[in-house]
Order: sequence, then structure tokens, then C-alpha cells
Amino acid sequence: ILCNTCIFFQECSKKQKNDDTQSTSVDALSSNDGFEEKNEFHTLADAKILLSDCLACDNCMTSEEGARVFQQNQKELFRILNLNKKCDTSKHKVLAVSICPQSLPYFAAKFNLSVNDAAKRLCGFLKSLGVHYVFDTTIAADFSILESQREFVQRYQRRNQEEHALPMFASACPGWIRYAERVLTNLVTSHICTAKSPQQIMGSLVKGYFARQQNLSPDKIFHVIVAPCYDKKLEALREDFYTALYNSQEVDCVLTSGEIVQIMEQKNVSMKDVTEVAVDSLFDEIKEGDVVRHDGKRSDGYLEHIFKHAAKELFGMDVKEITYKALKNKDFQEVTLEKDGETVLRFAAAYGFRNIQNMVLKLKKGKFLYHFVEVLACPGGCLNGKGQAQTEDGKPDKALLNQMEEVYAAIPVRLPETNMHVQKMYQDWLEGMDSKKVQETLHTKYSAVNQTASNLDIKW
Repeated sequence: ILCNTCIFFQECSKKQKNDDTQSTSVDALSSNDGFEEKNEFHTLADAKILLSDCLACDNCMTSEEGARVFQQNQKELFRILNLNKKCDTSKHKVLAVSICPQSLPYFAAKFNLSVNDAAKRLCGFLKSLGVHYVFDTTIAADFSILESQREFVQRYQRRNQEEHALPMFASACPGWIRYAERVLTNLVTSHICTAKSPQQIMGSLVKGYFARQQNLSPDKIFHVIVAPCYDKKLEALREDFYTALYNSQEVDCVLTSGEIVQIMEQKNVSMKDVTEVAVDSLFDEIKEGDVVRHDGKRSDGYLEHIFKHAAKELFGMDVKEITYKALKNKDFQEVTLEKDGETVLRFAAAYGFRNIQNMVLKLKKGKFLYHFVEVLACPGGCLNGKGQAQTEDGKPDKALLNQMEEVYAAIPVRLPETNMHVQKMYQDWLEGMDSKKVQETLHTKYSAVNQTASNLDIKW
């Protein structure tokens, strides 16, 4: 299975990878030798991640990064679970798992469950392993969308004073971010929204807000994300998401939806046989209710939320429904807003690297008309992440994907602005919406990363 970023780097550089390197497994790269002792999870240790599964080619990551990515696998989860069963309580960790909204439709469609049942049964399964808390990352996406909305309005208002204010590109997809920093460099990085992705905001919530609520040091929490794609593993390793004071990453380990299913299969557990357990909340003893999502049928809905917010804030127009216009293909669509016969907003959704290439070409030629672009590396959006809905030969399972899209579209939409917990946290935890703490906690910087010429032999 090749992730989209890895495919793109291969296609651009035309470099042939050594077959031996491609088949190198986690066993060769991981330094987690202590796992070999016999314990109740030892039968699960054989699951391997191949270099070809992730961003692990010499064109886009260093050998050190490769080794650290491959430490994010089931073995690392089981290492913590077994550590917690030993008598030395000083080494115990509070194990928290956060589940991405685009992963739940996969479990629902695969096991023929409602999305609410799937969430509760997945929570029950994880807790049966020894996980202490299971969270939904929708609240983190609330923060990410709200911060992206505000930043777009500010950039639009500064567009005549700042050269790089517009266009603004979405920052939620790590495959896209990796490509932009390593290949496109300063041409694009200054245009990327500074709001953290939902994954990394969830890391801040768990290691910051939740840790404080529980009187825990952040390094005493082991935080796992369940996500649709492998690229999220590399995102978790970024230096800007590391707190030196506590020697702690915001996210310690990312497992794909498919890797969770592998654990179930190896333990011979069926989702339908698992006891339902309500998903935890970050707030005291409250439990999460029914699953909700944001606007957007295949993603977290950045385009739709930012478009409607900008229309209201900048032009006083209340947009209820958005009409997409497909251009070259269904994965490149645009949305426009007209006022007094003039197009005042032009947004686009560009999914998949072929569309991203075309977008960048227009930007380089000075023919870029868009104010905002929701950029995702995976064709079809996040539901089609390479960590789920794949056949055994690594191709998309189209039938399953169609089911997942139906499941996701049926989930009720909740506007981020209506989440009272978010509004309260802005005031009580983040010291107001315009505070320095908001910038430190919910934002980051994206910048060009120097690469050797041989690794960036891109022919546009």
C-alpha cells in the first residue's frame, strides 16, 4: 500500500527504490526490543508496517524519521498496556485514545453497525484492552475550524497590504503539509493556515487541558490517535508538537483504523460481540452523546465553514447551502460568492496530488484566482485514507467506501460555534479568543525544509 505522498514523491523524482528497502519491516527499524518478553499480548506482535505503507522513502523522510514512524505501531500500544500491569506504579501511564470522525464510518460500514453503535463498541473494545479513556476528536476539529475561519477573514482584510495574505491553504492534511514544506517551499508555506490540524489540537487538549483537570503531568499520559491515514504518524513527530519541559509529544502514537481491525482479528474479537461503552468526554464525568460531524461530505468541512463564515463577516450575506461546481474532475471543485454581479469569494477543494500539482502550476504562473483552497492528499478526501477501506492488493475498496460516504453524510451536523464547551474553554483555559495562549496552543508555523537536490528532482 502506498500513501499518496509517497506515490507523489516517487512519480516526481522517478527514482527507483531498492526492493530490499521497500520490504524492510518495523522489526528492523524499531528499537523496542523489550517487547519480546512473553505476555498476554505477545501473539499480536507479528503485525508489520512496511516502508511502502507510509511516507518512508528516501525522497521525503530521513532514516531517523523512518525509525520513529515505525515505532508507532501496535507493539508500542501493547508495550504501554503491559507496563501498566507491572508492579512499579511509577512507570504506569494513563492511556488515552482519541478517534478521528472519518474513522468511525469505516468501522460502521465494515461491521454493518450504526455509527453510534460503532463508536460505543470501539470504545468498549479499547477499554477491554486496558485503555483508560476514549475520546472523540470532533471537539478538536471545532477549534481548528474556528481558528481557520478567523484567520481567513484577517488575511482577506490584509490582502492589499500583505503579499502572501491570500490565497490561504488549509493545514489539516499532513501529506499536503509534508509536500509543501519539502518541495514547494516558500512559494506555498507562507500561504498555509497556521491553525493546527484537529489531531494536534486534540494532542494539546489531552496533554494540556485534560492533564490539568486530572492533576497529571503530560508525560504521564500516553496519547494514541486512531486515524484514516498513515501520514498522521509522521505529523505526530513534528518538533513543534513536542514539549521539552515534559519530554512529551502531544500525540505519542498514531494507529490507523485498519491497524485497530488487525488487533481485533488477531485477538479473534468481533465488533458485534463487544460490550457497548459510552465514549468519554474531556469534561469531568460527562459522557459523549450521539456522534456529530461538520459540514462537508468527505472531510472536516473547512471549505464550507470558512466560506459561510467569510460571507457573513465580510459581506453580510447569510449562505445556507453551498453549490459546488466540478471542474476537471470530481476531486477539483469550486465554490463562488457573488454580490452585485461581482465574484467576491472564490474557493476550491483540491483532493489528490494530481489536482494539487495543477493548482501549484497555476500559482507559479500567476493565474491563481482562489482565495481559499481545502487541500487534501487523498483523492476522495479523508474517508479514502490509505489506512482504511483498502483491498488486500492495496486498492480502494469502492463498495465499502461508498457505504462509508453514506454513513458519514447521514451523521448530524453541529456548527463549531454552537459547542458551549469550546466557548467555555476559550475563556477559562485559553484566556480569551485573542490571547497569546490561543496562538501558542492552537497554532503553529509551516516553513520550507531544506532538501538535497537529488531528493527534489521535480519536473513541473
